[in-house]
Amino acid sequence: MTGAENTEAATRGLIVFLTVPFRNQSENLTNLKGALSAGQVLVDATVPLAAAVSGKATRLLGVPQGSAAQQAQEMAPDGVTVVSALDTVSATALGDLEQRLDEDVLVAGDVEDAKRRVAELIALVEGLRPVDAGRLEAAHLIEGLTPLLISINIRHKSHAGVKLTGLPDELR
Repeated sequence: MTGAENTEAATRGLIVFLTVPFRNQSENLTNLKGALSAGQVLVDATVPLAAAVSGKATRLLGVPQGSAAQQAQEMAPDGVTVVSALDTVSATALGDLEQRLDEDVLVAGDVEDAKRRVAELIALVEGLRPVDAGRLEAAHLIEGLTPLLISINIRHKSHAGVKLTGLPDELR
């Protein structure tokens, strides 16, 4: 395994993950415009938290496009498909390799094959179950769960995530 600058790393993968604070999303996408190419999938985990503009992390900012993921799709080069995922998974929990994960990851996007490929990658992480949440427009609703989870986690000093019940054992 080797490291690389963002622009170089973005050219190497068929699936590229953007996991930056909202205040850095636009700048990163602008810098990656020449590195991303048609056929790639960009997984956007950005959440427009008010903390991006010195507000509270328990509040969501309005995004003219509807969601951070839809903004990413608008900014991505032609032929790059954006899938929204990992918005509700605690960064702290993901960063702690000793912590056991046990939550669902809501995956939204307009291209079924791209969502399937992203879901397959997420399923490789022990304790994470990808759940197809529909079209990319659903990202607005998914992103809105994050400030709620932050508020709950602050109140209970925890790292709670999303776990859906009543779904079939085998998700497609």
